[in-house]
Amino acid sequence: MFPAGRTDMETFTTDGLEETYRLGARLAARLGAGDCVALIGPLGAGKTALVRGMARGLGVADERLISSPTYVLVQEYPARTPVYHVDLYRLPAPTTEMADLGLDEMLADGVVLIEWGDRAGGQLPRPYWRVEITITGRDSRRCTVQKVT
Repeated sequence: MFPAGRTDMETFTTDGLEETYRLGARLAARLGAGDCVALIGPLGAGKTALVRGMARGLGVADERLISSPTYVLVQEYPARTPVYHVDLYRLPAPTTEMADLGLDEMLADGVVLIEWGDRAGGQLPRPYWRVEITITGRDSRRCTVQKVT
């Protein structure tokens, strides 16, 4: 089910890690300071891989910096536009903890990429990009992208 106020969706398929990185870089071309991306999908779907591709596209020089911030919640990567990588997986109550993350401050100068964005409980700033990743095979994924207003 998609949130109310959605716009048309686009669907992309990838077959392997490098294609996922390239898709992330293509999606990054749409992003600038103030943009928020909610990544949604099961464990192992490729959320962090897509973030790695988006970070590449946004100018993060060393992709080895990019790892899932499951335990630290937020990581910042230097780029042309700062990239903030958020992971809501381990928040005990994401809907009440969202205010403590400082999203407004991050969005003031950067792009915010949120893994497990569906756990935000409707507290994401609008508009935002919703990227839902579905596992379709061992290495293949379907990514549905929409801008939610």
